[in-house]
Amino acid sequence: MNKDNSHEDQAIKNRMSKIDKKILVLSGKGGVGKSMVAANLAASLAMQGKKVGLMDIDIHGPNIPQLFNLQDQHAKIGQEENTILPVKYNDNLMIMSIGVLLPNRDDAVIWRGPLKNKMITQFLSDVEWGELDYLIIDSPPGTGDEPLSIAQKLPEPEGAIIVTTPQQISIDDVRKCINFCHKLNVKVIGVIENMSGFICPDCGARVNIFGAGGGARMAAEMSVPFLGAIPLDKQVADAAEAGNPYLKSFMASAAAAAFNDIVNQITIPVVDASGLSEVIKEPPVSMKTDDLLRIAVPIAQGKLCEHFGHCETFAFVDIDESSHSIKNTVNIPPPGHQPGMLPGWLKEHGTNVVVAGGMGGRAKDIFTQLGINVIIGGPCETPEVIAKSYLDGTLTAGENICDH
Repeated sequence: MNKDNSHEDQAIKNRMSKIDKKILVLSGKGGVGKSMVAANLAASLAMQGKKVGLMDIDIHGPNIPQLFNLQDQHAKIGQEENTILPVKYNDNLMIMSIGVLLPNRDDAVIWRGPLKNKMITQFLSDVEWGELDYLIIDSPPGTGDEPLSIAQKLPEPEGAIIVTTPQQISIDDVRKCINFCHKLNVKVIGVIENMSGFICPDCGARVNIFGAGGGARMAAEMSVPFLGAIPLDKQVADAAEAGNPYLKSFMASAAAAAFNDIVNQITIPVVDASGLSEVIKEPPVSMKTDDLLRIAVPIAQGKLCEHFGHCETFAFVDIDESSHSIKNTVNIPPPGHQPGMLPGWLKEHGTNVVVAGGMGGRAKDIFTQLGINVIIGGPCETPEVIAKSYLDGTLTAGENICDH
């Protein structure tokens, strides 16, 4: 498009200034499921109501269109000169890939470095994303042309998420990817260990086919955060074949639960206990419990739900400890399954204690920062029975039923 470098740089700066957070998804090794992670990260953020763009810069093997069943869709030219409109997946998620620019899905792209660099520059400068909360960028494996181009041209990236599998051969390559980020001053948001064990669909047993724990050990050795491990799950493959993010199709799966915990760590800000007044609003007047203790119990089919993030409703039970009595019970549906919202939402509703079957460590830490006591491993009983046990002093923490 015959732009000089200064013109290109300014065009990129103007376009990217409308995007709040820009996150790279990288891997040192191919075949680790990096595109799956990028696709589901974008889908999860969009399901939270965020405006999200997903940019696929894998020029030779673009998989993102397939993962969203968009391989027969084509990007269009925008109203402004030399602009490209991304393909719209839904109201909150837009996608750009060379896969939606090719006339035929089976066309091979036989390009050397300069042409690939030019294509990535156009994706940054000419795609009309508009205003976005997040831009997720799926890069091919390694530390070659495409990762180098995006890392050098992308203004003010939030950082990079590094994807690995447990085997040492993958870990060795990911170490190089982390060093690549350090040399280019790109923050490492954290490491994800994908394909970490296989969950048997019949008995639920876990088998570590490729081993487990390699990503966590490597992250600790290199002093970067470890975000979590995602198990192998046939439903993940089924969703990919169908062109649907598995978080959307199989929200109850073990892989989806693990991924949701990872997304929480990426999107939930660390709460400063000294500044809670700026983060948490006063409870609504109708929900104030100045003289009472309020217990929140996640409910499914009338009884405690195994995981507080997947309940049908929350029962808020107000108890008077001085008179040893239950004063009131109110059922309120949660604000959708939006990772990271429940702790603040429960605080807004005057909660003092949460009783849950299971809860991830990250969520528990946030509740602690908000001054909310958490009791995990509660019995599968009605909220009134649970509140009575609390009053009697017989309600104690048990096994974490769903620790993710």
